[in-house]
Amino acid sequence: MTDTHSGGHAAVAALEAEATRYVFGLIGSATMEMFDALYESSVELIAVHDERTGTHMADGYARASGNAGVVLAGQNGPGATNLVTGLAQAKAAYSPVIALAGMLSSGHVHRDAFQEVDQQALFTPVTKKTWTVPSADRVQEFIQEAHRVALAPRKGPVHVNLPRDVLSAQTPVVATRNPGRYRNHSSPAPDTVALAAAVRLIESSARPVIVAGGGIKDPGAWEPVAALSEVIHAPIVCSPGHGDAIPARVERAMGQMGPRGNPEASRLVLDADVLIVLGSRLGFNSTFYSHDNINPETKIIQVEIEPTAIGRFFDIEVGIWADAARTAGDLAAACASAQSDTRENWMRSAIEARKDFLAQRDADAINRTPIQPSGLFKALRGVLPEDAAITMDAGTMCLQATDQLSYGGPHSLFTPLDFGLVGFSFACGLGVKLAQPDRPVVSLMGDGGFGMTMSELSTAVDHGISTVTVVMNNGSWGAEKAYQRDFFDGRYIGADVSSPPFDQVAAAYGATGYRADTVDEVGDAVRAALETDGPAVVDVAVDPDALYSFRRDSFTHRGG
Repeated sequence: MTDTHSGGHAAVAALEAEATRYVFGLIGSATMEMFDALYESSVELIAVHDERTGTHMADGYARASGNAGVVLAGQNGPGATNLVTGLAQAKAAYSPVIALAGMLSSGHVHRDAFQEVDQQALFTPVTKKTWTVPSADRVQEFIQEAHRVALAPRKGPVHVNLPRDVLSAQTPVVATRNPGRYRNHSSPAPDTVALAAAVRLIESSARPVIVAGGGIKDPGAWEPVAALSEVIHAPIVCSPGHGDAIPARVERAMGQMGPRGNPEASRLVLDADVLIVLGSRLGFNSTFYSHDNINPETKIIQVEIEPTAIGRFFDIEVGIWADAARTAGDLAAACASAQSDTRENWMRSAIEARKDFLAQRDADAINRTPIQPSGLFKALRGVLPEDAAITMDAGTMCLQATDQLSYGGPHSLFTPLDFGLVGFSFACGLGVKLAQPDRPVVSLMGDGGFGMTMSELSTAVDHGISTVTVVMNNGSWGAEKAYQRDFFDGRYIGADVSSPPFDQVAAAYGATGYRADTVDEVGDAVRAALETDGPAVVDVAVDPDALYSFRRDSFTHRGG
């Protein structure tokens, strides 16, 4: 007699075959067979309080591990709809999140059934692909396909709808396939003609600059880029949100470029005669799509794994569809004999300017009470370990912090990127910690964002996930309040936030809380939090008047 099991058990068996370590999920009646299978599975359930934050945890886990992060919405309808924000965030970050959601029974579709929503249509715009499993005997096939698509270049989130009747139906137990048999094992090599054209352009340059984006953050990818920089005497700037693409200890690394970067890196980009763009789209966060940030006279070599991204926002001289790190290595080898005193002087000048900039930044940091952002960032630079993984929210203080802090290498900085999501950082940090348990994980966010997601403190406590969350508490939605100050005559409405003392909230959840009211207290509190066994929260009182407008062009029609 053939052994059978439920479609829900088949789904968990498929996850086990994928060597899935964690599922971030919220229980619901639509997927009870899956939860029953997880009871005795090697896959550990991280029980969350909200599907959105569960998706952020899966996102952080995926980015930090390089493997898929799996989130399970146990309930169809409202449980599924709560996934949308997190999946849109993962799509913007090209993060391989696999979302599984219960769905109403197949026979109830289009009958205005309880909690009915068209989940196939709902998830299509925010994923690489969405499927609805038609029968229990195909559950494993669709979960395998979900992993294959999510992890194929360019990576991204996918979604699988699992109808109630599919999960409850019995299906024969079958052997699972080896994931290595249905995965991509390579990426395209650079075209030799395009590579030769790029070499000629680099050799003719006097002021080359390398732009390093998210496409060079895979293991072993930054070293060829650093080698190319050394060979051709080109400073390296990082695209915003990817300041960890090159370790801060690399002398030729200049920090983040563009309107959300630092002035020295941005100046180098504008002064460059050739830009070698590796794994970056030159998109909104990097350039605002403006020649104010990319010199129209600069010749651009763009290397991208996604061919449609090449030349999309700025005219290019050479486009190369290939793996960026591999191409950097090939360029370094081809340019090895192309020495230039002019380029060497250019590089030396950039290094000295960077040193001066960093020294001046420390000198200009304001050490007073109430705490100023510059003083807070200096204090954090002095206490954060070199190997820390740092997660960020959206908002102006976090946007400033991304370039104010230093990173030991790829997968050390996790931000919302172009989706600009508030309430991301804390939950993301929990996923990062599970992926990299031996690293300290520090999550920065504002008081508004933490207020959205602090219920996951109990998740962190229940599962012993030891992260440090630094709440930069200025009692407001700071970006919007700055716009109201600068462009709407200080007519403040809806911009102030009333929050409880977050150190006490942490303690109420069973975590450890700290409070910092002065810059000197910041270092002591963060240092103590890093040594805490279990999750910790540091509530930092930041000056509510220390507001900053990043986009001063946003409301020029109201500007004075």
